[in-house]
Amino acid sequence: MQSEKFAEFLGVFADVAREGSFSGAGRRRGRTPSAIGRQIDTLEAYLDTPLFLRSTRLLTLTDAGEALLVRARQILDSLEDAQQELASMKGAVTGILRVACFPTFGKRYVLPAMGGMARQYPDLRLELDLTERLADPVAERLDLVIRIGDMADSTLIGTRIATQTRILCASPQYLTRAGTPASIADLACHRLVDKMHGADLLGWADVLGQPARAASAQPVFACDDFEAMRLAVGEGMGIGYLPDWVVGPDIKAGLLVQLFPEWSAQACAQTGIHALRALRQPPARVTVLLDTLRAHIGLPPSWAVNASVAD
Repeated sequence: MQSEKFAEFLGVFADVAREGSFSGAGRRRGRTPSAIGRQIDTLEAYLDTPLFLRSTRLLTLTDAGEALLVRARQILDSLEDAQQELASMKGAVTGILRVACFPTFGKRYVLPAMGGMARQYPDLRLELDLTERLADPVAERLDLVIRIGDMADSTLIGTRIATQTRILCASPQYLTRAGTPASIADLACHRLVDKMHGADLLGWADVLGQPARAASAQPVFACDDFEAMRLAVGEGMGIGYLPDWVVGPDIKAGLLVQLFPEWSAQACAQTGIHALRALRQPPARVTVLLDTLRAHIGLPPSWAVNASVAD
């Protein structure tokens, strides 16, 4: 097997290991599952050892596969680093830009920025992983991971994109029907919108003194998707405590009403939105995306309701 083919097959092998299936790796590479399977067969024949245990529903790495995956990631990362270094020296915006972030944030803000880059740099390929999980830029070979909240991993390099401010809000129809709460304490008697899973990820405990599910009124609507929670509040299901990048445009348009604006000015209602990367010297495509994303968001952010709490 020629060296350049071996590197390609290692990349296919790493994708199959990551996706857990030939079909997943095929979707990632734009190939059929059977084509991916043939490449794995060829690689196993060349190495004279099985790399996967195959069943009708599951692919599992063998001991040899586990050992090869560690080496393969090192080799692929070194090759990509070399390509990025050479491209950066020329200032070329090329290669594959891989980004992971929350689905709603990605659709509203990252995707439009990527669209502008795609038009300006036709040789650039783009991958956007819309996920609620905390993606790992090192293990998953991602250029950027956009996270919201405190920076916990000191091994990653973070760039602050903007500030998120959580806002208490409701639809005019809900307030007409249920009445406008006169104080923060009154919120415990109202219908609330919350995330379905996770330990109080919206931060209702900061407002109520306990998670929404422990309050006297159980959440009337629960969902893990920010866009769905915004729609639920807009439908008058209850009061939401949502990020300004989700509900800010609706409040500015008069579709939702902000409650207790002074609450959102507190430090506990604000946190950073960061772009995390593993490389200290990022390739040009990463720098261009960060600049394009900041320009698309604006300063203060286009979603900001109160300039005093905007970034």
